[in-house]
Amino acid sequence: MKVRTRIAPSPTGHPHIGTLYMALFNLIFARHHGGQFLLRIEDTDQTRSRREYETSIFESLKWLGISWDEGPDVGGPCGSYRQSERTEFYQKACFDLLRAGKAYKCFTTPEELNEMRIISQKMGGRGGYDRRHRNLSEEEIKAFEESGRPYVIRLKVPLSGEVVFHDAIKGRIATPCSDVDDQVLLKSDLFPTYHLANVVDDHLMEISHVIRGDEWISSTPKHILLYEAFGWTPPVFAHMPLLLGIDGKKLSKRRNPTSAYYYRDSGYLPEALRNFLTLMGYSMTGDKEIYTLDEIIESFDIKRVGVSGAVFDVKKLDWINQQYLINSVKVEDLWSRIREWGFNDEFMAKLMPLVHTRIKTFGDFIDLCDFFFINHLKYTEALFSPRGLKAEEASQILQGLIWSLDESEQWNKTGLEASAKSLSEVFGVHFKHVIIPLLFATFMGKHQGPPLFDSFEILGEHKARARILKAIEFLGGISNKKMEKLQETWAKKNCNSLITSIIKT
Repeated sequence: MKVRTRIAPSPTGHPHIGTLYMALFNLIFARHHGGQFLLRIEDTDQTRSRREYETSIFESLKWLGISWDEGPDVGGPCGSYRQSERTEFYQKACFDLLRAGKAYKCFTTPEELNEMRIISQKMGGRGGYDRRHRNLSEEEIKAFEESGRPYVIRLKVPLSGEVVFHDAIKGRIATPCSDVDDQVLLKSDLFPTYHLANVVDDHLMEISHVIRGDEWISSTPKHILLYEAFGWTPPVFAHMPLLLGIDGKKLSKRRNPTSAYYYRDSGYLPEALRNFLTLMGYSMTGDKEIYTLDEIIESFDIKRVGVSGAVFDVKKLDWINQQYLINSVKVEDLWSRIREWGFNDEFMAKLMPLVHTRIKTFGDFIDLCDFFFINHLKYTEALFSPRGLKAEEASQILQGLIWSLDESEQWNKTGLEASAKSLSEVFGVHFKHVIIPLLFATFMGKHQGPPLFDSFEILGEHKARARILKAIEFLGGISNKKMEKLQETWAKKNCNSLITSIIKT
């Protein structure tokens, strides 16, 4: 079998560390078998996909030392490698199914779908589509079309039996067809859903092995049914263990630094992070922990991939990074590597206007700007209690800051200033006496320093987000119950004192 693997990220945000994790194992598997590794951009989400995020995907993968044989930037025989440029393939495939009687037009309105969910949930069902338009007559279809009613195209999923596939890691997996809905293939705007585009592209690009995370197991029956409907041979599926935080929960942006750029900006060596990621759910023979990419490619055996989740332990990453620093960076090269990372002329030029009028001697520079170069600030309770602010209140304000910056998509000085003022109003606290000291504490680990908003912008989104999360963790975090209430009230943004309503819950 000719081995071809792929990674297919969506350019809807900066690349997640999980994207690098999956890309790495797809690359390793392909190289071990002398095959090809492809990069495909799944940008069918027209409202959220952006080219700058696509560029971020390229840059982060290349920084980690991952290269691909075919992709949007290097071309290849199966182009285009952007889904937004392949709509004719999906439309043709979908209408082929429609003509073959394996798919159907569904004219259900959003209001009707919502009503179905409510009724189904009240009756103890799953709250899905009730297939009411699955067997419309030609006359009924024509009447809907002549009335101008929009429609989607759904797959006719078998009403009985099982969907069975053999996972290369987990073995036999069977799902009752009754648990699979008549999935939408083509939306009313003629854009494909993820499931249709994924299957069509994997077939046309001759992908032999789909190696992806555990979270996609529930989607695999839908994909298997599509392959069967088209009469195509499905690829081999292999579902890798999920990345977990030290709390045993799925690694998420809400609780952990997940941006690939965070690890680059924090001073980790790409080869160390690459080595660390290959330890996530995989074990080398002899329990070897330090090895090169070439070594794992040569000896890789998918049978050595674990079934349970892999704990993303930053302390372990720190240890591995230290081993690489000691053994692969010569003493005479150490300063040049540190300077290249954080003390290069371009970065230092950004800091000079911030400190020019604030230092009395050159020796004051480090004391003023140390937080730009430190990964772990020394937080204290006193730092986070300006004007008697309680830890629980402070953590909720900081969570609101993340939501506000994400909503505005402005992780810069303008966005921070606007968010800070908004937080003052929403939470009913003083802007200068509470919000500003809280932000100084979070980003600098002190109450005085260079200009706050300029410093935030230089610090950058990835490190700034990580510091907010670490501050929330230091303050004791937010319980699930209070997080739900906070999200509910935040969505309304119409209360005078959000804190009071949450704490009294």
